Amino acid sequence: MLAAITSLTILGIALGYLLGLASRYLKVEGNPLQAEIEELLPGSQCGQCGYPGCTAAADAIANSQAEITICPPGGLALVEKLASKLGVSIDLSSVEDKAPMVAFVNEALCIGCTKCFKQCPTDALAGGPKQIHTVISDACTGCEKCVDICPTECVAMRPVPITLQDWHWPKPDAVVVTQVSVV
Repeated sequence: MLAAITSLTILGIALGYLLGLASRYLKVEGNPLQAEIEELLPGSQCGQCGYPGCTAAADAIANSQAEITICPPGGLALVEKLASKLGVSIDLSSVEDKAPMVAFVNEALCIGCTKCFKQCPTDALAGGPKQIHTVISDACTGCEKCVDICPTECVAMRPVPITLQDWHWPKPDAVVVTQVSVV
């Protein structure tokens, strides 16, 4: 039995060493531009851009397969950062800068068809077949997929309600200081 334990220990150490060498010498380098673009994206994985997540969207932007304006949650600020990062010029008049939105279900109109459940990428909708549904606000990314599919138009987008957890002080207005000479 001691021989079996010793041989398995030696085998484990040798294979671990070989795996360590393989990870060092056979490492596949990724696209550094794609990693930098992914850092700029919001990371909400909402799918509003048409890609399954921010990693795929960053890869498409880095390979010039997608426009830099594809991320609605990022808004105007993200487009400006991507344009400066990639060194491209873009017409910013077509970019909307929307406030964060969350889905809301009008329970009086909801028939419980569950079509919105199948479209929601984050499972933010709660309810059951032929029952009233509701939205879990913390899980909703505002992708608007549930609004498009609802047959009774009971789902609407509303601004994210301000709670104590996400309230913040507003930024102060820029003050213009003029130079005053004292006589």
